Amino acid sequence: MEKMIAYCGLACSECPAYLARQNDDFELRRKTAEQWSKEFGTEMKPEDINCDGCLSREGAHIGYCGICEVRKCGMERGVLNCAYCDDYGCEKLTKFHEMAPNAKAGLEEVRKGM
Repeated sequence: MEKMIAYCGLACSECPAYLARQNDDFELRRKTAEQWSKEFGTEMKPEDINCDGCLSREGAHIGYCGICEVRKCGMERGVLNCAYCDDYGCEKLTKFHEMAPNAKAGLEEVRKGM
C-alpha cells in the first residue's frame, strides 16, 4: 500500500480506522474502538471505526477528520497536502502541529522529497 499523507502530515495509511476500512477488519475495529474510547474519554463502537483517508473527498471520515479546518483549507486550495502549499507553516497548521508533532515530521519528510 502506498503511504497516504493527510493534509496535516499524519499518515492515513498507518491509521487503524483507515486500515480497518480498507481491509474490512472487524477485529481491528473492535480493538481500536476499545483503545480510543479509553484514550479520548468517549464511547466508540467498532462500527464507528471507518475512514477512507483525509485526502478522500467522499466516504467515511473518522471523528475530527470530518470537520478538520486544515483538511478543509487544503481541499479548497487544491494541494496534495500542506507540504505543497505556498502558505506552508500557516497558523492553522502550526496550531495543529503543537498537538501532533509527528504530523509536522510527516510534512517535513514530504518537503525534503520535493
